Amino acid sequence: MDSANQKTNRSEQKSRKILKSLIQKQPEDLLLMIGTGVSAAVAPGIPALHSWRSCIKAVIETAEQLEVLHPGDVAEFHKKVVKDRDLLVVAHDLIRKMSPRTGDAKPNFFQDCLMEIFDNLEQHLQNPAVLQSILRLMERGTMVLTTNYDNLLEIFGQQQGKPMESLDLKDKDKVLQWAKGHIRYGVLHIHGLYTDPCGMVLDPSGYKDVTQDPKVMEVLQNLYRTKSFLFMGCGETLCDQIFQALFLYTVKKKVDLEHYMLVLKENEDQFFKLQADMLLHGIKVVSYGDCFENFPAYVEDLSSQICKQKSPDAEQVDSTTLLGTSCVDHAKRCLGDRDRDLPKRARLLENGTAEDAVLP
Repeated sequence: MDSANQKTNRSEQKSRKILKSLIQKQPEDLLLMIGTGVSAAVAPGIPALHSWRSCIKAVIETAEQLEVLHPGDVAEFHKKVVKDRDLLVVAHDLIRKMSPRTGDAKPNFFQDCLMEIFDNLEQHLQNPAVLQSILRLMERGTMVLTTNYDNLLEIFGQQQGKPMESLDLKDKDKVLQWAKGHIRYGVLHIHGLYTDPCGMVLDPSGYKDVTQDPKVMEVLQNLYRTKSFLFMGCGETLCDQIFQALFLYTVKKKVDLEHYMLVLKENEDQFFKLQADMLLHGIKVVSYGDCFENFPAYVEDLSSQICKQKSPDAEQVDSTTLLGTSCVDHAKRCLGDRDRDLPKRARLLENGTAEDAVLP
């Protein structure tokens, strides 16, 4: 038993080690890409938040209960969600099946199903530690975008008194403001939000106005070139068509970039293969442990260490700012020959370092 406990302890200790290159990033240099894993950790009581597969299953079941999908289609989608590997295609087909036959995804019954599934989200917040960690990073300039339909982060942030704002790609002016860092507490939902009456899409054609706008695309792709993306709770984000259209298609020399992805290491061979594959995309795959329960503690530790970093652009307070040169000269004269060594504080001020005056 003792041996088993020691093994568990070693595993936990190993899972808490974090790459120096990651924790030395300034918060404003990071962009969090959050997926279903974050929602699953925060609200485990809602199965639809656990994964894409779980979400699609829940939509199908709800569509059957609401009678907004033909029984034959229900049976067919149940088979697809079990067998098909490309769940984005399944979800896309499901949306189209419950939308007008005009090529336009609004209005649709898919949104009604999500509103039923995600009803009263605020009552299901059980483990807010991950959201608190994300909010701490946002306070210091980290940007956030998500593939999730839920707004758990915004709900939690509002409870903490933060002016949270949910954004989507249809409002190009807002997207530009967000991309330039002007909306500190904005969360960009690239698939849309379940509360949006215009509906959600999983196909770049649904946002063709955005993807064909050179100004918007340049600003968004510049984020992928200049920020370090931290994929958190994301499974197959790189296969996501919207993400590909926004960030991957025209970004060259991805291997020169430095992004990060937090993953569960269930199988060593698969994990190290994923590491090697993702490096080709400029992404460093990092394990937070071998069980999902390690995820919240890892994220909390990670955000704490990043937020401890002092910004290289932090204002350096000059000695003349605090006391003025005349005050320093006066201190020297008063001490005179009695003590040629200035007190530590006066020496710091004279040298212009004033470390103690810089706020953490």
